[in-house]
Amino acid sequence: MRRVGWVLRSGLFVLWMAATVVPYGIAMVLLSIFVRGTRLYWPTMGWLRLTVWGARMICGVRHRMHGMNNLPTAADSHAAVLLASKHQSTWETFAFPTLMPHPLAYVFKRELLYIPFFGWAMGRLDMIHIDRSKRNEAWARVAAQGKRLFAEGIWVIMFPEGTRTPRGGQGIYKSGAARLAIEAGVPIVPIAATSARCWPRRSFLLRPGVVDISIGRPIASNGRQADELMREVEAWIEAEMRRLDPDAYRS
Repeated sequence: MRRVGWVLRSGLFVLWMAATVVPYGIAMVLLSIFVRGTRLYWPTMGWLRLTVWGARMICGVRHRMHGMNNLPTAADSHAAVLLASKHQSTWETFAFPTLMPHPLAYVFKRELLYIPFFGWAMGRLDMIHIDRSKRNEAWARVAAQGKRLFAEGIWVIMFPEGTRTPRGGQGIYKSGAARLAIEAGVPIVPIAATSARCWPRRSFLLRPGVVDISIGRPIASNGRQADELMREVEAWIEAEMRRLDPDAYRS
């Protein structure tokens, strides 16, 4: 019976997302004709707030923050950092822009731009979309746009594993985030997130519970080698994941 309840509530949540994304997507595309930059970013994040709120109210998915004091404050308008996060679920991609005190720029595959309404609005924001089939061209785009965004005080967020991992799993940490941080001269902030506890990858069956998000201290990138820097980021994230969600790593 409990699983049936999860299915029904998850179905209602999917309907909630579908019903709200259409008017929001259209409104943000129209608004982008007149305003861009951060003046467009914050209104667009309104749909993500609705989604995170819907996950909490409909499916019982709550969150708990740790280490927010490790981030530059909203008053530090040009204190740029690169956020490198564990990636287990769709939940954190929706939640992070609503939780961070600065505008975020995701690095994402351009195929997401083709999603009706959601992708259309996302394409009007100042983010970094890449063609993964053209690796050299993709890196040049990430480096150029990343440095420009950092100079404007916008935080770039990347998922070093590249794709969502199952609860208790660990992907291969790629060095792209470390390379960008070194080239731009900004620190990396590692983030652990236990979102698969409530919203597993490749699933729309949400379970009630608490997503723990832990933000580590900034790791300086000056004078570092990309692989060595990423190993430090990986070590912190994976150790923190095991502290936050020990049941998932018992094996």
